[in-house]
Order: sequence, then structure tokens, then C-alpha cells
Amino acid sequence: MVAPLADRTGPPGGLSLDPIESLILTAGVLLLAAVVVSRLSDKVGVPTLLLFLVLGMLAGSEGIGGIAFDSMGAAQSVGTVALLIILFSGGLDTDVAEIRPVLAPGLLLATVGVLLTAMLLGTFAWWMLGEYSSFDIGPKGLTWLQGLLLAAIVSSTDAAAVFSVFRTSDVQPRRRVRALLELESGSNDPMAVLLTTAILGLMTSGSGGAAGVALDLVVQLVVGALGGGAVGLAGAWGISRLKLSAQGLYPILALAIALLSFGIAEALGGNGFLAAYAGGLALGNRVDPALREPLRSFHDGLSWLVQIGMFVVLGLLVFPSRLPAVAGVSVALALFLMFVARPLAVVTCLAIFRPAKGELAYVSWVGLRGSVPIVLATFPASYGIEGADAIFNVVFFIVVTSVLVQGLTLVPCARWSGVVEREESE
Repeated sequence: MVAPLADRTGPPGGLSLDPIESLILTAGVLLLAAVVVSRLSDKVGVPTLLLFLVLGMLAGSEGIGGIAFDSMGAAQSVGTVALLIILFSGGLDTDVAEIRPVLAPGLLLATVGVLLTAMLLGTFAWWMLGEYSSFDIGPKGLTWLQGLLLAAIVSSTDAAAVFSVFRTSDVQPRRRVRALLELESGSNDPMAVLLTTAILGLMTSGSGGAAGVALDLVVQLVVGALGGGAVGLAGAWGISRLKLSAQGLYPILALAIALLSFGIAEALGGNGFLAAYAGGLALGNRVDPALREPLRSFHDGLSWLVQIGMFVVLGLLVFPSRLPAVAGVSVALALFLMFVARPLAVVTCLAIFRPAKGELAYVSWVGLRGSVPIVLATFPASYGIEGADAIFNVVFFIVVTSVLVQGLTLVPCARWSGVVEREESE
């Protein structure tokens, strides 16, 4: 409610706003800045994700905006809702006919690849930051389980980052390679979430061995995929047969299906993020073709909106003054992840499919980390894990390093590896 002019305080002739009005103005400024920043990203080639994060940091308590925000719980909630919408939109926009030829390698990368990446990076982190380390995560440095937790958080590639790079780049890899990378990035987030929560459960309760964790992973993957797919198919059947009075109601109905896919899967013991992706995939490929494009267009815009909100909120959560303390450790972990863990995982998973060397090299390099690791980095704090702040700062630094190094070199790498399908400038 807008307050009467007589009730407002402030200097004569100055600007005085109620809290809600100030919030609306701030949101408008941030959204406008985000759109302008995205255009700048297209011009100079800097990944949009990074610029959104920087925008949030500039608006934060240590930036020019001065917005005080340090709630891990609120950031986690915002990130959860944003991720399910992003994954649903990614599934909605994916053509099954394109991913069918790469289904096996894509799913192998999304599951075994994530596990191998976490194991390799976790072991390296434990070796580098072990008992005699001064890393501020505990009185005796980093244990192997803590190293595995840190690695699990950053083990998945980011769907939002990969999709945005492919959408805005003039250089496009071959359709098969692009389909493989989009399938992997859209479906490997649930595996990272499962690994992270399973390790946190082991650290806090101390119960449940490796067999129990493995069984839980399988159950969550199966229930999430089947549950989300079933809800998506039912939604496609209903949307195609409903005759709504307003066309604008169909996208809202699709959003309801996204939320139901996530919620029902979680209630049944499955993984909601995988269910959201599977629900979008089923809906987008089975809905009436006349409704498909309007639904995709609406959810593409909604996906951009929640991406902006999520990245800005996560940027607000960062205190730049704390990052130099973890810079050396973070860069070392990021380089090991990019040059050792990711390539080894990709080669191990794809060797049986005998891809061309150029394709193998390019897939190994396109391992951008993004919003999912930063959101998962808020989980240790909610579990009461010692050194949760240090974990968050390290993960944030790894993401920024990955986006800068890999995001800025995707086009040269595509040309060098010979996987370019077309260049729009030609």
C-alpha cells in the first residue's frame, strides 16, 4: 500500500520512499541493469552468469548498493525455486529426436561422470588441504569426507551457463556435440544434489554406509525420472484437451506442472530437480504443437527472470573481502578440476563410444560450473557443518574461475578441436 504523501518523511524536495516502494525501485534498477549487462555480455563475450554475479556483489553490503544480505537459508530457497524452473524450461526446450542418439553417453556423463569428478577432486582436495593445512575449515584441516563434500558441490556442469553460451554465441558446435552437452548439463545437477545431501547426511548422522547411500541415489534417480515424466505426460494430455478461455493461462498451467513434478517426486522420495527436467522434457515433446512454441517462449523468459534473480541474490551473499584468503586454494582446485578431473571423467565415460578426438577434447573443456554449485554451497550452513563459510567462498571462487577461463575460451576451443558446425557471421 502506498503511504499518503503527508505521512512520508524526508528532506524537503527530496525523495522519500516506504520500504515496499524502495524494494520495488531496487528490483527495477537491478532488472534493468541485468538486461543491459546481458547485452554487454553478447558484445564482449563475457559469460552472462559472471556479470550477473558481479552485479549482485556490487549491490551488496560491500558494494556501491549497500544492500545488507547474509541469509544462506533465503538464498537456498531462492536457488531451489529458480533451479527447478530453469531445469523445467531446459527440458521443455529439448527435442527428444535430437538427444536420442546421444542418450546413452549423456546419461553416463550425468551420473558416472559426476561421481568420478567428485571422487578425483575430493581426493586431491584432501591431499592438498589435509591434516597439516592451515585452511580454515576445522581444527585439523580438511578430512577426506569434507574434501568429498567440497568436490560433490562443484561436480556438475551448469545448465544455465551452457544453454546461455550456446544461445548467444555466433560459433555453434556440431549438433551431436551440442545435444550431448545440453543433455549432460540439464540432467547432471540432480546427481550433484544427491551426492551433496548424502555426504552431508553421513557427516551429521554418521549412519548409513556406502551401500545405503548408493541405494538411496538409485531410488531418487529412478523415482525422480519416472515421477517427473509421468506428471509431464499427464500434463501434456490435459493441456492439449483443455479449452481455456485465455491463451495466457496455458503457460501458467505448464508452470503448475513444473511445480507438481518437483513436489510429487520429492514426496515420493525421488529427486525433484531431475523430475522437473523430465517433466519439461515429456511435456514439451507431447503437447499439442500449436501450444508448444508459446509455452517455450513464456518459460524461456521466466527462466531468464529467475536466473537473474538467483545470480544477483547469490552475488549479494558474497563478501569480496573474504575471497583473497581462499584465492590460492580455490585456483588450485579449479585448475585441477578443469585440466585433470573433468577430462579424466569424460574420457572414462565416453571411451566405449569411440568419439573423435576433437569432440572428446571439446566435451572435456565445456565443463562450466555455475549457479548449482553456489546454491549447493549454501547447504553445509543449514546442516551446521563446521567451516561452511569457507566452503561457500571456495566454491564461489572456483565457479568464477571456471566461468572466466572456460567461458571465454569456448569459441577458440571449438575452432581448435574442429567441432564447429557453422559460424553465423559467415
